[in-house]
Amino acid sequence: MPIDFHQIPSPCYVIDEHLLRKNLDLLKKIEEEAHIQILVSFKAFANWKVFSIFREYGFGASASSLYEARLALEELGQKAHTYCPAYDEKTIEEIFKYSSHVSFNSLAQFQKYGQRAKQEGLQVGLRVNPGYSNSPVDLYNPCRHGSRLGITSEQFSRQGFPHGIDGLHFHTLFEADSYAFEKVLSAFLEKFGQYLEGLRWINMGGGHLVTKEGYDISHLLKLLNEFKKKYPLEVILEPGSAFTYRTGYLISTVLDIVENDGIKTAILDVSFSCHMPDCLEMPYKPAILGASDKIEGKPTYRIGGISCLAGDEMGYWSFDHELSPGERIIFEDMIHYTTVKTTMFNGIQHPSIGIWSEEKGFRLIREFNYEDYKSRLS
Repeated sequence: MPIDFHQIPSPCYVIDEHLLRKNLDLLKKIEEEAHIQILVSFKAFANWKVFSIFREYGFGASASSLYEARLALEELGQKAHTYCPAYDEKTIEEIFKYSSHVSFNSLAQFQKYGQRAKQEGLQVGLRVNPGYSNSPVDLYNPCRHGSRLGITSEQFSRQGFPHGIDGLHFHTLFEADSYAFEKVLSAFLEKFGQYLEGLRWINMGGGHLVTKEGYDISHLLKLLNEFKKKYPLEVILEPGSAFTYRTGYLISTVLDIVENDGIKTAILDVSFSCHMPDCLEMPYKPAILGASDKIEGKPTYRIGGISCLAGDEMGYWSFDHELSPGERIIFEDMIHYTTVKTTMFNGIQHPSIGIWSEEKGFRLIREFNYEDYKSRLS
């Protein structure tokens, strides 16, 4: 049965279990056919009350902080592959406790903590910077000029490749296809291939949008199998967005229609700034169910958020009818990189979170109230 959006509270993020499982099935198939390990990236999705579904597939986890690593063990039942731009004394022992692998961003950090990690039984890696990324904007480009992320081949040339390294980690792609992956893999091998002998694993990072329609899976498998034939290493991928790409919605409601200078703005009970931050950071224009890009002659609106930020708006969408207060606006593909990045700026109510399935209908996972806002601040 189709989702009845009017029976779900607004505002609310809704995960579609059928669509989620479809992605997980594909990722598991890739993992098995390529004989690699695929990790869930908590920086893209960490709604742990649905991890019972992920557990069925046996995926590992990648973490970028102490809290993510702890969540991986407590709720997914997996010690994390952890990478942070820098570690500190206050948290390093706890990070070791919750991790199976730890990767360092600099030679100095490896020299400071690497031996201690080894003594705790962890596998130790270095993040390297191959110098290629397909990112369309610098905000998401880890290979931009002067990047703080990853060790360059020039640094190894000057300081030498250290002993005691189990693996290398590169992460430079952004919602990429297999052909962008081919380019970064080529750049990596050109600069770092000489250091692979004697290693145990290679983490090829995230940004692989393998669940996007049209992604060339056979080309990806070819690249991975060719690499493994030449380099007998364990290969790890962290597809990030691919796990929850196009698996759910953000339900909102029109509160008011404001018109100035001939522009009609529909103000919603959600915020781009608070609840869809990537739309403003990238920026990108999300899809709205039943709406289209601006079409002359059709009722057209700019969509505005509920915060007092002047730029909390985006446009334009055309509809088949005039909008009115109380009407539902359904944003598509609002599960990855949403709830993990939301804020309570302006004290705005955080959308509820729920899951929908054909068998059980809608189930509320979490709703937020004043105490959630208040407890964050003092």
